[in-house]
Amino acid sequence: MDSYPTRRPTDATYLDDDVDYPTELLNLPWVDPHNHAHTLSWSDREQYALTGCRSMLMVASGYHWTPYKPVEADDVRFLWDDAINRRAAIERNHFFEAKLGLGIHTGVRITNPDDLLDAMTEYAALDEVVAIGETGVTPGQQVEAWSLDEQRAVVEGQMAVAADHDLPVLLHTPNTTNEALPDYRPELGTPGYEKNGSLAQEPVMEGENPALDAVKVDVQAARDAGLPEERVVASHADPNNTDYLMEETDCYLSYTIGHSWLVGVTPEDVADAVETYGPERIMIDTDCANVLRTDPLAVKRAMLELYRLGVSVDDIRTVVFENPRDVFGFDA
Repeated sequence: MDSYPTRRPTDATYLDDDVDYPTELLNLPWVDPHNHAHTLSWSDREQYALTGCRSMLMVASGYHWTPYKPVEADDVRFLWDDAINRRAAIERNHFFEAKLGLGIHTGVRITNPDDLLDAMTEYAALDEVVAIGETGVTPGQQVEAWSLDEQRAVVEGQMAVAADHDLPVLLHTPNTTNEALPDYRPELGTPGYEKNGSLAQEPVMEGENPALDAVKVDVQAARDAGLPEERVVASHADPNNTDYLMEETDCYLSYTIGHSWLVGVTPEDVADAVETYGPERIMIDTDCANVLRTDPLAVKRAMLELYRLGVSVDDIRTVVFENPRDVFGFDA
C-alpha cells in the first residue's frame, strides 16, 4: 500500500514493503553445548523447550555445588551421580535430548583427583556421557591454590580418557570479568554470582595474559594426551583467545552468552568471529547455572541478534545447531 488514510504521513508511509524477514529463525532448532540445567528449576528448563532447544549438554563439573572446601573426590563423584540420576527425568519432563559432560573442574583444589581419574573411565563408557569436562587450567582457585603442574596433570589425564573413548572435551577457558561492572562492597560480592570472592587465592599463573596462557597450556595438554584438537571445544571463548584458537589450533570455540553482564561476551563478538573466520568452528552456549544470574533464552535471542548483525540464516543454523550436534553426537 502506497499511502494510508492517516491525517498526516506516518513512518508506515515510508517503509519498504519488499523486506524478506527471516521467519524461519522463529522455528529453527538449536543445541546448547554447555549448561548446568540439572541445577536449574523446572520452569527454567521449560524455557529451553519452549524456545526450540532440541538437545543440551548438562555439565556435572562444578565445585560451586559442593558444600566442602577443599573438595574431595567423593564430592565430585556425587555431582556426577546426581546428574546421572536426574537426566532421564529431565528428558521425560521437557522432551529435549539431555546428555552429560562429566569432568574435574580446577576452580578449587581437589584433594585426591587420581581417584576420580580412575573412576572416570567407567563413566566415560556410558551412553549418557557424550563429553569430558568442563575442565582446564585455571589461574586462580577458591579456598586453596592448586599448583599449575598439578592442574595440568589432572587436565591431561581427563583428555587421555576422552581420547581413549573418542569423546570431545569441553574446555573451561578463563576470561576476564566485564570491565564495566561497578566496584561492589567486598563483603557482599558480585550481585548475581553466588561465590565468596573473599576466598579467592593468589593466581598460580603470572604474566601479561594469564587467561590466554592457560588456554595454551590446555591445548598442549590435549596434544600430549593424543586428543585431536578438533575434539576440543573451548567454551567461554572471547576476543582475548579467539585469534589464537582460530589461527593456531583446530579447536572449536563456544561463546558463552548466558551471562554477558559478567564476562562481557555478546552476540556482537560471535558475529565478528563468524565474519572473520566463518561459522565452521563456532558455537554459542548459555552456561546457565543456579549460582549465576543467567538466561535460558540467551541463545534464542542471539539467533535473532546475529541476523540483525548481518549473519546469514545458514550460518546461524551452522553455529547454533549443526556444529554442536555434530561435535557432541546428538540425535537432534
